[in-house]
Amino acid sequence: MRTIPAEQVTRAVALLCREAAHSLPDDVKAALERARSSEQSALGREILDRLLENADLATRQQVPLCQDTGIACFFVSLGREARVAGDLNACINQGVRQGYQEGFLRKSMVDEPLFSRRNTNDNTPALIHTDLAEGDRLTITLLPKGAGSENMSALRMLKPSDGVEGVKQFVLETVVNAGANPCPPLIVGVGIGGSFDHCAYLAKRALLRTVGHFNPEPRYAALERELLAKINETGIGPGGFGGNNTALAVHILWYPAHIASLPVAVNLQCHAARRRSVTL
Repeated sequence: MRTIPAEQVTRAVALLCREAAHSLPDDVKAALERARSSEQSALGREILDRLLENADLATRQQVPLCQDTGIACFFVSLGREARVAGDLNACINQGVRQGYQEGFLRKSMVDEPLFSRRNTNDNTPALIHTDLAEGDRLTITLLPKGAGSENMSALRMLKPSDGVEGVKQFVLETVVNAGANPCPPLIVGVGIGGSFDHCAYLAKRALLRTVGHFNPEPRYAALERELLAKINETGIGPGGFGGNNTALAVHILWYPAHIASLPVAVNLQCHAARRRSVTL
């Protein structure tokens, strides 16, 4: 059994928070560059130029890509032969406190969602999803999620008889209703199956996939391509000002479901699709 010091986890998380805020992943940047090359709208091209310029400035000057530095959402894989010398969730939350303070990142969490809504002033608590895996390593992936895109996400309990066409209609309806609010061009995460709660988890986890990589299951890969084409035909375009690049990718994750259910969730991600991962 390998023991990972608590302090090592906390420092790694603090660094993830700062790096994710400042640096757009290479695959997302490359997707924006491809969109710039294929954009037919002059205004759309101008917007994409500014997004790429913003990403370069953020990295060079070590400032946030976006003022909304997001809710800290973590996907954690803990090897069965590894243990953390302390409470894993507490270590991660302490890392968030340190990282958001050291990086001068906006703290956006409120202590209670309905009545008091007082800012916790350290961006905790984080959202932490933990799975067990083989081996003796701990992998921590951070997905900072801004409210602009998160607020435009949706979930619907379809009937099995709604089938593929029902899924397509719901995904397109969600993107069209969102319009410019989630800051397109988007990455569209889609969760299909499981249960009411699990399909939402799948939709968010789908956002972690490398842009440009399609689903390994051919039928779902074909659906991703079709949905991406249909979304880009809506004309919403970069920034919502019109164009043929409303989305950079559609990523689907699926899970077995009850015979009477077809839950579907759509989690929208803005062009500042920040994510960062570390393995200890």
